[in-house]
Amino acid sequence: MSLQKKLLILGGDARYLEAIRLLANKGVDITLMGYDQLQFQQKNVKIVNPEYFSYGHLDGVLLPVGGTDLEGKVETTYSDKTIHLTKEILIQTPEHCSVYTGAANKYLENLTNQTNRKLTKIFQNEETAIRNSIPTAEGALHVAIEETDTTIHNSNVMILGFGRVGKTLARLFSAVGATVHVTVRNKTAAVKAYEMGLQHVWISDLQKKIKDIDICLNTVPAPVLNKQVIANLKKDCVIIDLASAPGDTDFAFAKKQNIKAIHALGLPGKTAPKTAGKIIGEAMYELLDDKINS
Repeated sequence: MSLQKKLLILGGDARYLEAIRLLANKGVDITLMGYDQLQFQQKNVKIVNPEYFSYGHLDGVLLPVGGTDLEGKVETTYSDKTIHLTKEILIQTPEHCSVYTGAANKYLENLTNQTNRKLTKIFQNEETAIRNSIPTAEGALHVAIEETDTTIHNSNVMILGFGRVGKTLARLFSAVGATVHVTVRNKTAAVKAYEMGLQHVWISDLQKKIKDIDICLNTVPAPVLNKQVIANLKKDCVIIDLASAPGDTDFAFAKKQNIKAIHALGLPGKTAPKTAGKIIGEAMYELLDDKINS
């Protein structure tokens, strides 16, 4: 394996511009697909046509944060061309080549299994996930301010999920004066909420505890905001779902109830792309470095 890291980036949003800059400055040999509307000055960054590209030298393939759709299509912000990650592409890569993504669906999991390629979710790393929770939370606060007609201060906010993103959301919304409630499943989480000055709600009690909530933020990758829960929301409550596509809110039922529900995907790329891109770039460099040195 060559000591110079060779990375193919398929598609991506504004975050990837900063990630590309950072990785190129660190000496990574970067090939881009889905960037034909842009130009890059670094000599080790090149834009190629998928039809004429040889995949046999790659150490990694980086997908957009959202991964692929269920047909293998990737997001291409800077191209009008359609790009798919397929079995035919992956089997041309070296056996050591890994696929990197933020989220993975069944298509991507099955594809990497079939081709015996390692699939790495870059936000599974604790440090990376915590750092990325900051622009996610700031983006959620931005959406909440735009989509409500009252101040966040003195609002009743419910945060579904008390993991990395949930904790950062709780700190931020508390800091601007909201009364923050978080859902918990065990005593350890309940005590942590108490230590942070938050109200805790057992997930089993959500349906009856959500009646007075003004803003509901979902981070849970499960259908927690179902018909039964949504039916108990105030009509002027705003739902902001941060879970990966397709989201875990019953959006159709919320619409029937005339409750505003926003699926806020990719917030770091919209509100803080430079910071979020730096997080992705640094994480990718470490992952490639570990691969080279292993």
